[in-house]
Amino acid sequence: MIENRKFVILGVFCLVGLIYAVRLFYLQILDDSYALESSSNSIKRVIEIPYRGQIYDRRGELIVYNTPVYDLYVTPKRVRIQDTLAFCRMMEMTRPEFDSIMDLAKSYSRVRPSIFMRQLSKEDYARIQDALIDYRGFEPVMTSMRTYPAHTLSNALGYVSEISKKKLESQDFPYYRQGDYIGRNGLEEQYEEELRGRRGIKYVMQDVHGVAKGSFKSGEHDTAAVAGKNLYTGIDVAVQQYADSLMHNKVGSIMAIDPSTGEILVSVSAPTYDPNQLSSRFFSKNYRKLLKDPYKPLINRPVMASYRPGSTFKLIQALIAQQQGSLSTGTVYGHGGSPMRCHCHGGNNLRGAVRFSCNPYFYQVFRKYIYHNGNPNTFKASAAGLKEWHDHASKFGIGQKLGIDLPSELKGNLPDVSTYNRLYKGELAWKFSNIYSLSIGEGELLISPLKLANLAATIANRGWYITPHYVKGIGKLGEGIPAQYKEKHYTDIDPQYYLPVIEGMRMAVVAGTTKREADIPGIELCGKTGTSQNAKFGHAHDHSIFIGFAPMNNPKIAVAVFVENAGWGGVAAASVAALVAERYLKGKNEAQGQRLKEWLIKQNYMPPLSMLPKPRAPKKPDSTAKKPVVKDTIRKPRPMMTQNQGAPRSTVSGN
Repeated sequence: MIENRKFVILGVFCLVGLIYAVRLFYLQILDDSYALESSSNSIKRVIEIPYRGQIYDRRGELIVYNTPVYDLYVTPKRVRIQDTLAFCRMMEMTRPEFDSIMDLAKSYSRVRPSIFMRQLSKEDYARIQDALIDYRGFEPVMTSMRTYPAHTLSNALGYVSEISKKKLESQDFPYYRQGDYIGRNGLEEQYEEELRGRRGIKYVMQDVHGVAKGSFKSGEHDTAAVAGKNLYTGIDVAVQQYADSLMHNKVGSIMAIDPSTGEILVSVSAPTYDPNQLSSRFFSKNYRKLLKDPYKPLINRPVMASYRPGSTFKLIQALIAQQQGSLSTGTVYGHGGSPMRCHCHGGNNLRGAVRFSCNPYFYQVFRKYIYHNGNPNTFKASAAGLKEWHDHASKFGIGQKLGIDLPSELKGNLPDVSTYNRLYKGELAWKFSNIYSLSIGEGELLISPLKLANLAATIANRGWYITPHYVKGIGKLGEGIPAQYKEKHYTDIDPQYYLPVIEGMRMAVVAGTTKREADIPGIELCGKTGTSQNAKFGHAHDHSIFIGFAPMNNPKIAVAVFVENAGWGGVAAASVAALVAERYLKGKNEAQGQRLKEWLIKQNYMPPLSMLPKPRAPKKPDSTAKKPVVKDTIRKPRPMMTQNQGAPRSTVSGN
């Protein structure tokens, strides 16, 4: 018995020893992970940055692609330059710039490479390539930069630049490193995870002088970089470029949507800029110039600017009042009893009121709506009616974020009972006479061009909309579209109530409030004009607004146009909308459209600089305060395996 126990104990010890031996054999012979770490002085770990996904329009035309460029790195300890001035002439830089960059490189590390000059084109690199052999310590690394062949859609696309310190420190998952590229604003930021791809790792053997000697173990431990997914958009780039041309010498926006899908066809913010300006080694210089431009080209006006919708909001008043039962198609109102003036003769029914945009008519519609279930001129009735009005209007997406696939959407303002309680400091301090300007889209209402384009799409669909979006496919056309961009949202307005409103919109274009030439044959444009008050500079500088869709039945395009300081909505904005609809539906301008285009392009509605807000004067420094440290304008060097391009994120907000 004792003998058996002895053999068991010996067996256990032998088994433990065998396990240790096997483990040691695996660690020392088979597993290379420890060998890689111990060989850090002879094996270089190189991060391979993948190409970002490209961006296409709805027909497969390239909007954004990657162009190979070169970043030049310097290792200060290895630098040998016999004639510094000759080197500066070759690099097309001044001696102070050279000294500043070298000082920053030395402060970062004398033995590790850091950026010397970024994004040299193939031509620039070819010019200096042979001469670089005579200058030790400089090493070129191939990378890429975003290129925009269509020269359009800058505000919606966004740009790519170096990750900020704040973003770097706030990562949920530690993916980015200092100096990495990241999408900023627009689609580049919204679809960053899809576009960025997956980085790779390559192990390279090197000698004691840092000279590469080939791949470690024939690349057995390397991980290949995976390019980002391509992004397909609903943009029609040919119509987009055409729409850009119509907004020359104008401030405002155009937003066009396919009503049946919610896909954005056109997204113009004017004035704009060539997106290639923010995709070069002159990024910081160009960014500062755009930031200082008094016309604010960095603002993405379709989603960031907020305006009073003016008479375009009468369409919502007509729809919700019919649903409530306080308005019928045969209801006629004159001008009597209204504090509002009007350019028409009065005595219109619903169709005629939409056609001629009768202010007194919609004053009476709003008043009847608010007091439908209560006695006039009492706070209780006003509050109850306003709450009901707010709830119905919000179903059109007003006063909230629609959820467009951009990171910069503003929600605007749809006032409610609490708004006026706050403004007038009490529940009993306001009544209908304080809010009646809402009836014609003025007062505290604030709506973006995006929401008015969505309103046009909702009416075109007779009561529903799909959240407007740019994406039409991720990876492949038609694939990977988020579920929220396929869901229908209903307004709770019976489809029957849309017909008289649509007929009135068609009559407005045929013989109503629009410029006669805007009724282009074969388009069947239905629309509503609006003039947003800009009383600060006089009504001659009111904003011109138009929303509409075409054709009248089975609509293919819904559009909203804002032209700031252009006055009457039926002239500038209606003309732009008609031309955009014609170009999308027909692919060209026919005779009437060509004449209208020639007239429109000649119009200049740019406000004089004297009308623009003056920049705030800087505060006078406190003589007792500690003087700030003045930093060099040349950016601090980054490690060699990262890419560099940077500027602070835009802090410009909508007007």
